[in-house]
Amino acid sequence: MTIVTKAPVIETPCLQICSLDPASDLCTGCGRNIAEITHWYGMSPDERSRIMAELPSRLAMLRQSKANPTKPA
Repeated sequence: MTIVTKAPVIETPCLQICSLDPASDLCTGCGRNIAEITHWYGMSPDERSRIMAELPSRLAMLRQSKANPTKPA
């Protein structure tokens, strides 16, 4: 008899809109930085939860910066 197990499902904020904002180095889709994206599956559930809680404010900041870009001098 073969026993098949599933890998645990890990929640991810990825929207598959992968583009880093050059000013903040945050993904414009999910709000994570490149280190968080690359290490996501190796993080503890607590680390991922902490980051997930920060993402709405990060994305709001990105939207605000896009709506009010600073003009070059």
